[in-house]
Amino acid sequence: MTNTAPIDLRSDTVTRPDEQMSAAMAAAEVGDDVLDHDPTMRALEERAAQLLGTTAALWVPSGTMGNLIALMLHLKRGDRFLAPRGSHVLHHELGSAAWLAGGMPDPLEWSAGPGRPTAEAVRAQANVAVGYDKLNTTLLCLENTHNSAGGTVIPLHEHAQLAAAARDSGLRVHLDGARVWNASVALGVPPAALTVGVDTVQACLSKGLGAPVGSVVAGSDDFVREARRVRKMLGGGVRQGGVLAAAGLVALDRIDALAEDHENARALAAGLAEIGWEVTRPQTNIVLAAVPDVRLTLERLDVAGVRAVPMSGQVRFVTHRDVSTADIKEALHRISEARI
Repeated sequence: MTNTAPIDLRSDTVTRPDEQMSAAMAAAEVGDDVLDHDPTMRALEERAAQLLGTTAALWVPSGTMGNLIALMLHLKRGDRFLAPRGSHVLHHELGSAAWLAGGMPDPLEWSAGPGRPTAEAVRAQANVAVGYDKLNTTLLCLENTHNSAGGTVIPLHEHAQLAAAARDSGLRVHLDGARVWNASVALGVPPAALTVGVDTVQACLSKGLGAPVGSVVAGSDDFVREARRVRKMLGGGVRQGGVLAAAGLVALDRIDALAEDHENARALAAGLAEIGWEVTRPQTNIVLAAVPDVRLTLERLDVAGVRAVPMSGQVRFVTHRDVSTADIKEALHRISEARI
């Protein structure tokens, strides 16, 4: 990267396939996934299910579709579901949880820390008075890592407590694990350790892992059988999907490399703090910075050649595989020189 090129820290979705991934896509064995189940798509789904600790998985074009499919199968019209405040399913999926899945969302406060409710809060919210004119609470949606909280991780013991609280209260559990790979690397545990006690999980391939398109939604054989039908209903059935699945298979080989993104995020946060920014030490690859004027700060960053986005009333920077340690140093140099 030259000194004049923008350093793009808007999201880990801006990553592009490298030569290895592009070659795998070009050489993929393909078939009609709707008719015969594309062989490369099948291989990806089997591997993803193994990593996530489920019996089956389904490739979907996006994480939003994966979450929506899960909610459509878990909820009946008018069912109430719980999710931590600021969750992606509440604020970044255009109301599809209510509009298409028919669920009534109710946020849980971050009583255990940023992005994390307590098990006691789940029990209290789930076990409200019941009557024929009351909503039936049937589902808990968790998010790990929690995007708008700054990529925060749910520790294993808290995850277990939340899942148990949901079970005790008669709730099913869906995990929006768009960045569950980051959580597993941060905690040093296999991804499957973070899905214990959940009914379904969605995980993205197109964020830090670098695939151009795609997520998986996973659960039981029965769930995935119905999920395939709902995917078709939503227009997500693909034909020669192996071209995209091949990228996903390469992506799954790169989970451990996410540690480099986490290290770069810590370096970015430390560097920003040194020049006077108010930042929270990141747990994964997302850095949130509190500034007096978000819009003005983003404009000044853009002029300096550093790209970021607003999130939760702050400035969000996201490190990823297409931004090197040298790029992070250069970004900090540009911010310091511009006196932002």
